[in-house]
Amino acid sequence: MDYTIGIDLGGTNIKAVAALEAGEVLAKADAETADDGGNAWAGCVRALIERLEAEVGRPAASIGIASPGMVARDGRSMASVSGHLESLQGFDWVDFLRTGRSVVLLNDAHAALLAEVWQGAAAGASDALLITLGTGVGGAILSGGRLLKGHLGRGGHLGHICLDVDGQPDSLGVPGTLEEAVGNRTLAMRSRGLFHSTERLVAAHLSGDPNATRVWLRSVYQLACAVTSLINVLDPEVLIIGGGVARAGPALFDPLARYLELMEWTPEGHRVRVVPAALGHTAGALGAARGAMRV
Repeated sequence: MDYTIGIDLGGTNIKAVAALEAGEVLAKADAETADDGGNAWAGCVRALIERLEAEVGRPAASIGIASPGMVARDGRSMASVSGHLESLQGFDWVDFLRTGRSVVLLNDAHAALLAEVWQGAAAGASDALLITLGTGVGGAILSGGRLLKGHLGRGGHLGHICLDVDGQPDSLGVPGTLEEAVGNRTLAMRSRGLFHSTERLVAAHLSGDPNATRVWLRSVYQLACAVTSLINVLDPEVLIIGGGVARAGPALFDPLARYLELMEWTPEGHRVRVVPAALGHTAGALGAARGAMRV
């Protein structure tokens, strides 16, 4: 029976799965992301593919690779990458792997959403949004059962929507974005140097620290404003929140629900389900496999 290999190439780790279309995972593997200032991570990916194929006992029918950045129009490389893995930009995976099989590239947030819709928090949904909250803010959109990539592949960069036209520009030059409002990268600035990680901020909030509560609830309120705006534009049946910040659990989802009750448009009493991501660290690799299956 044919199977697909999915690779999630991150700045710290690379995760890989071999999966059947029915969802059964045949094998898993992972490795640290080699960083020699060049393309050492590519060799790690090849080694993981060979390791999984040896474990399963036959070659994969196709390979999916998820990574940060925007996929090039020819589907062979990432056209735009910022941050730790900038050397990915322009790297031709089809030429490097030379497998003779289909090699499909995906943005990592796009892959995570495909996984959650396949067998996670939004299983079976045809209209879904994913927001990932971490150092920055990412996202992905499924509309009518299709991943919304847009004209160039920029679709789903939800962290760069503007919430404050007078705010500080983000990494793309957009003022007052969702990423600036809730991403870990700006937490020290938002808390005036009091906190440098969301985990400590939430712990202080839960222990009754008024400064922590002010910073945390302001961030959650701004997230609610963004969620409501996205609901009005895209009308999803479910919205998934993932990433490290989502591990705050009820400290995040309870106040978020209260804010959404005040501002969400609810035709005929319908509310959008807002749920935590279910697949954790395996989502990217599973979604990469799923994306390669659907080509």
